[in-house]
Amino acid sequence: MTIERKIREYLHKEAETMECPLAITKRIEQSYSQYLQRKRSETTMKKRLIGGIVAAALLIPTAAFAAPTLIEILTRTPMTAEQVKVDEVGKATLEKLYSAFPETKLFEIIEASSVQGVQTSIILQEKGGTGKKFTLHTNAITGEIEHVNQENWEPKLKPLITLSNQEIKAKVDYLIDKMYGNITGYEFAMEQMDNPDQKTVILNYTKKGSKTPFYQVFVQGNTISVSLIGGETTPSNTQVEGLFSTNGKPDYFADAYLNDAKLFSLLKISPTELKEELAKGKSVVEIAASKNISKQQVIDVIAKTQVDLQIQGENNGDVPKNNRSNEQLLKAIEPKVLQIIEYKTEAPSKK
Repeated sequence: MTIERKIREYLHKEAETMECPLAITKRIEQSYSQYLQRKRSETTMKKRLIGGIVAAALLIPTAAFAAPTLIEILTRTPMTAEQVKVDEVGKATLEKLYSAFPETKLFEIIEASSVQGVQTSIILQEKGGTGKKFTLHTNAITGEIEHVNQENWEPKLKPLITLSNQEIKAKVDYLIDKMYGNITGYEFAMEQMDNPDQKTVILNYTKKGSKTPFYQVFVQGNTISVSLIGGETTPSNTQVEGLFSTNGKPDYFADAYLNDAKLFSLLKISPTELKEELAKGKSVVEIAASKNISKQQVIDVIAKTQVDLQIQGENNGDVPKNNRSNEQLLKAIEPKVLQIIEYKTEAPSKK
């Protein structure tokens, strides 16, 4: 059972006997919603530990107050092992893992689920106890495995985090190489995070000329957690970066969606003007409404651009073909677009 599931069940049980103050509920709901938006939008994770419900438990002692709201946000649909093996995304994910680590063919699927048709998650564990484990989160639209967790592949007496930095990097390099391909051409940075409770190391693999990591990795305990961020150099037609900000610093999670020439044309606004309006705490939906443009019009424009890019990538062989119709792709990507256009930039923290 994952730590998120354990905490979720505990909070749910505790919340049944507690009454949640409205102010606290709204505060946590907003923070967690923003977290999910970034995760589903392939954000670059900041140098801080954000663990969904765990974050609420650390920041607010009365975290059980948040349970009903948080559980409503987590709209996961459970899948059986049999369903995973016949599901198009699940089957492709397993084939990738089995090819990279043949021994996992003997692992059992202990948990699986899908989120709003956008992501498929699979957890496999070595049979016969609490041994080796893999957790995979795959983008159901592109077919890319966006997150990989490899747990307990080192002896318990000498867990991964006790190894030297060079040994840790070698383990991470091997995992990325097996799951994604050779990383010889990537620049590399490694540092230890400020986490007094447990030693945590972060590793960034960046393509030359890129401002954001292509792979970002957290190593903690006996676990390697790899995120495929895909940070590329800024396209020549992208005029603005960091359209949103977090604590006063640029946050790039929505740039790939909002740097859309057709969106600028629809809103009759320049990229710079859009950034200035977003900095005032407005959402794209609110900006559009002020110009008598509906939310659906905005969704349609951005979704079409993203689907066109997806199809182009498939035709070029950059991403796997998923055999979905244009209409299915548009419908699948709408939830992600909606999260971005309803998002409001965060105000700087008050110290």
